[in-house]
Amino acid sequence: MRLTIFVLTVLVLASAAWAQDEATLARAAAGCGSSGIQFDVKTDNSRHPMQQPEPGKATVYVFEHEKVFRFEIGAATTRVGLDGQWQGANHGESFFFFPADPGKHHLCVDWPSSQSRLSSSGAAANFIAEPGTTYYFLAELEERDKHPPEVRLKAVDSAEGEFLIWADSLSTSHPKRK
Repeated sequence: MRLTIFVLTVLVLASAAWAQDEATLARAAAGCGSSGIQFDVKTDNSRHPMQQPEPGKATVYVFEHEKVFRFEIGAATTRVGLDGQWQGANHGESFFFFPADPGKHHLCVDWPSSQSRLSSSGAAANFIAEPGTTYYFLAELEERDKHPPEVRLKAVDSAEGEFLIWADSLSTSHPKRK
Protein backbone atom coordinates (compact mmCIF):
# COMPACT_ATOMS: atom_id res chain seq x y z
CA MET A 1 0.00 0.00 0.00
CA ARG A 2 2.76 2.45 0.95
CA LEU A 3 4.60 1.62 -2.26
CA THR A 4 1.46 2.36 -4.29
CA ILE A 5 0.98 5.73 -2.58
CA PHE A 6 4.66 6.55 -3.10
CA VAL A 7 4.51 5.65 -6.81
CA LEU A 8 1.32 7.66 -7.30
CA THR A 9 2.87 10.68 -5.54
CA VAL A 10 5.97 10.48 -7.74
CA LEU A 11 3.82 10.23 -10.89
CA VAL A 12 1.68 13.22 -9.91
CA LEU A 13 4.73 15.36 -9.15
CA ALA A 14 6.50 14.26 -12.35
CA SER A 15 3.45 15.04 -14.50
CA ALA A 16 3.11 18.49 -12.92
CA ALA A 17 6.79 19.23 -13.63
CA TRP A 18 6.42 17.92 -17.18
CA ALA A 19 3.36 20.14 -17.79
CA GLN A 20 5.24 23.15 -16.43
CA ASP A 21 8.21 22.37 -18.71
CA GLU A 22 5.83 22.14 -21.68
CA ALA A 23 4.32 25.53 -20.82
CA THR A 24 7.80 27.06 -20.49
CA LEU A 25 8.82 25.65 -23.87
CA ALA A 26 5.62 26.89 -25.52
CA ARG A 27 6.10 30.40 -24.11
CA ALA A 28 9.73 30.45 -25.28
CA ALA A 29 8.66 29.32 -28.76
CA ALA A 30 6.19 32.23 -28.80
CA GLY A 31 9.05 34.62 -27.99
CA CYS A 32 8.70 34.99 -24.21
CA GLY A 33 11.60 34.87 -21.78
CA SER A 34 11.88 33.20 -18.39
CA SER A 35 8.80 33.58 -16.20
CA GLY A 36 11.00 34.27 -13.16
CA ILE A 37 12.31 37.59 -14.46
CA GLN A 38 10.49 40.76 -13.34
CA PHE A 39 11.30 44.36 -14.29
CA ASP A 40 11.55 47.74 -12.60
CA VAL A 41 10.12 50.27 -15.05
CA LYS A 42 10.31 54.05 -15.16
CA THR A 43 8.45 56.22 -17.65
CA ASP A 44 9.36 59.65 -18.98
CA ASN A 45 6.80 61.76 -20.84
CA SER A 46 9.40 64.36 -21.83
CA ARG A 47 11.36 62.07 -24.19
CA HIS A 48 10.00 60.79 -27.52
CA PRO A 49 12.96 59.37 -29.45
CA MET A 50 12.56 58.27 -33.06
CA GLN A 51 15.43 55.81 -33.32
CA GLN A 52 16.99 55.08 -36.71
CA PRO A 53 17.92 51.42 -37.16
CA GLU A 54 21.53 50.48 -36.45
CA PRO A 55 23.48 49.48 -39.60
CA GLY A 56 22.41 46.00 -40.70
CA LYS A 57 19.56 45.82 -38.15
CA ALA A 58 15.89 46.72 -37.75
CA THR A 59 14.33 48.74 -34.93
CA VAL A 60 11.27 47.42 -33.07
CA TYR A 61 8.94 49.70 -31.06
CA VAL A 62 6.40 48.16 -28.67
CA PHE A 63 3.63 50.29 -27.13
CA GLU A 64 1.30 49.41 -24.24
CA HIS A 65 -2.26 50.76 -23.99
CA GLU A 66 -4.85 49.86 -21.37
CA LYS A 67 -8.61 49.84 -21.85
CA VAL A 68 -11.39 50.03 -19.26
CA PHE A 69 -9.38 49.33 -16.13
CA ARG A 70 -11.21 49.30 -12.83
CA PHE A 71 -8.36 47.90 -10.77
CA GLU A 72 -7.22 50.13 -7.96
CA ILE A 73 -3.61 48.97 -8.30
CA GLY A 74 -2.51 51.46 -10.96
CA ALA A 75 -1.12 50.85 -14.41
CA ALA A 76 -0.11 47.38 -15.55
CA THR A 77 3.43 46.34 -16.44
CA THR A 78 4.00 44.13 -19.48
CA ARG A 79 7.19 42.34 -20.45
CA VAL A 80 8.30 42.19 -24.08
CA GLY A 81 10.25 39.22 -25.39
CA LEU A 82 11.94 38.48 -28.68
CA ASP A 83 12.94 34.94 -29.61
CA GLY A 84 12.83 33.72 -26.00
CA GLN A 85 14.71 36.64 -24.41
CA TRP A 86 13.10 39.55 -22.55
CA GLN A 87 13.96 42.88 -24.17
CA GLY A 88 12.38 45.08 -21.48
CA ALA A 89 9.03 46.18 -20.14
CA ASN A 90 6.36 48.87 -20.45
CA HIS A 91 4.21 50.38 -17.72
CA GLY A 92 0.93 52.13 -18.48
CA GLU A 93 0.60 54.14 -21.68
CA SER A 94 4.24 53.78 -22.69
CA PHE A 95 6.71 52.39 -25.22
CA PHE A 96 10.30 51.34 -25.69
CA PHE A 97 12.37 50.15 -28.62
CA PHE A 98 15.23 47.76 -29.34
CA PRO A 99 17.31 46.55 -32.30
CA ALA A 100 16.59 43.26 -34.08
CA ASP A 101 18.74 41.23 -36.42
CA PRO A 102 17.38 40.55 -39.92
CA GLY A 103 15.20 37.46 -40.27
CA LYS A 104 12.12 35.82 -38.79
CA HIS A 105 11.33 36.68 -35.17
CA HIS A 106 8.82 35.69 -32.49
CA LEU A 107 7.60 38.66 -30.43
CA CYS A 108 5.81 38.11 -27.12
CA VAL A 109 4.08 40.43 -24.67
CA ASP A 110 2.90 39.14 -21.32
CA TRP A 111 1.39 40.54 -18.19
CA PRO A 112 3.12 38.99 -15.17
CA SER A 113 0.96 39.11 -12.09
CA SER A 114 0.69 37.49 -8.69
CA GLN A 115 -3.08 37.31 -9.29
CA SER A 116 -3.72 33.90 -10.88
CA ARG A 117 -6.47 35.20 -13.16
CA LEU A 118 -3.98 37.64 -14.73
CA SER A 119 -0.80 35.58 -14.72
CA SER A 120 -1.32 33.84 -18.06
CA SER A 121 -2.41 36.92 -20.01
CA GLY A 122 -0.27 37.54 -23.05
CA ALA A 123 -0.04 37.62 -26.83
CA ALA A 124 2.50 36.87 -29.54
CA ALA A 125 3.24 37.71 -33.17
CA ASN A 126 5.75 36.73 -35.84
CA PHE A 127 7.47 39.16 -38.15
CA ILE A 128 10.35 39.17 -40.60
CA ALA A 129 12.82 41.97 -39.91
CA GLU A 130 14.62 43.63 -42.78
CA PRO A 131 17.75 45.74 -42.23
CA GLY A 132 17.06 49.48 -42.04
CA THR A 133 13.34 49.00 -41.33
CA THR A 134 11.37 50.10 -38.26
CA TYR A 135 8.50 47.98 -36.93
CA TYR A 136 5.74 49.13 -34.58
CA PHE A 137 3.60 46.87 -32.37
CA LEU A 138 0.77 47.81 -30.02
CA ALA A 139 -0.07 45.67 -26.98
CA GLU A 140 -3.61 46.37 -25.80
CA LEU A 141 -4.68 45.21 -22.35
CA GLU A 142 -8.42 45.09 -21.82
CA GLU A 143 -10.34 44.23 -18.68
CA ARG A 144 -13.44 42.15 -19.36
CA ASP A 145 -16.38 41.41 -17.09
CA LYS A 146 -16.52 37.80 -15.85
CA HIS A 147 -13.47 36.83 -17.95
CA PRO A 148 -9.72 37.20 -17.48
CA PRO A 149 -8.30 40.36 -19.01
CA GLU A 150 -7.25 40.04 -22.63
CA VAL A 151 -3.90 41.06 -24.10
CA ARG A 152 -3.78 41.65 -27.85
CA LEU A 153 -0.63 42.36 -29.88
CA LYS A 154 -0.89 43.87 -33.33
CA ALA A 155 1.41 45.49 -35.84
CA VAL A 156 0.62 49.14 -36.60
CA ASP A 157 1.77 51.13 -39.62
CA SER A 158 4.54 53.72 -39.45
CA ALA A 159 2.17 56.73 -39.34
CA GLU A 160 0.39 55.31 -36.27
CA GLY A 161 3.69 54.26 -34.71
CA GLU A 162 5.22 57.71 -35.10
CA PHE A 163 2.08 59.29 -33.63
CA LEU A 164 2.23 56.93 -30.63
CA ILE A 165 5.87 57.87 -30.00
CA TRP A 166 4.76 61.47 -29.44
CA ALA A 167 1.61 60.54 -27.50
CA ASP A 168 3.08 58.00 -25.05
CA SER A 169 5.80 57.99 -22.40
CA LEU A 170 9.20 56.39 -22.96
CA SER A 171 9.80 53.34 -20.74
CA THR A 172 13.18 52.37 -19.42
CA SER A 173 13.45 49.10 -17.57
CA HIS A 174 15.91 46.73 -15.98
CA PRO A 175 15.46 43.33 -14.34
CA LYS A 176 14.66 43.49 -10.63
CA ARG A 177 17.33 42.33 -8.24
CA LYS A 178 16.36 39.43 -6.07
